[in-house]
Amino acid sequence: MDLEQYVAKIPNFPKKGIVFLDITPILENKDAFSYATKEILNYAKKIGANKIISPEARGFMVGSPVAAMGNLGFIPVRKPGKLPRETISEEYDLEYGSNILSIHKDAINKDDKVLIVDDLLATGGTVKACAKLVEKLGAKVVGCAFYIVLTDLNGLEVLKDYNIYSLMQLSEKI
Repeated sequence: MDLEQYVAKIPNFPKKGIVFLDITPILENKDAFSYATKEILNYAKKIGANKIISPEARGFMVGSPVAAMGNLGFIPVRKPGKLPRETISEEYDLEYGSNILSIHKDAINKDDKVLIVDDLLATGGTVKACAKLVEKLGAKVVGCAFYIVLTDLNGLEVLKDYNIYSLMQLSEKI
């Protein structure tokens, strides 16, 4: 299936010079959404993942159905203060500033094989922070899966130590 036809390209969003790649048309189309979910689930099975983690918010929309269909655990990665139990956190750099991500401290065990799932890989900072959280808890990141990898940004280089799977490789330039 050609999923690219279901990616809306929005110029100058969220700011001038950026082309936002909107995956919601994939989610809105039952065939495209089912296909994308099954493809990532097949990858998860191939690499032996037993848990999926995804960063908020679009990652939840991509990772949760993979986990549910595959009978795998799902772990949400959130901003600080959004999770009710004891958490661990990881700070990471953004283009202008920094951010922090957190997961429940008891969500991952040392024997877990974790697949990180998100909608899009851009600079890699968010996913690298997710990987560090998994590794802090002693588990193994067995792969990272995305609907889209942006080829004109540095994300693949940032995640060069991880197994990467994507359904599409696109440019943010129109």
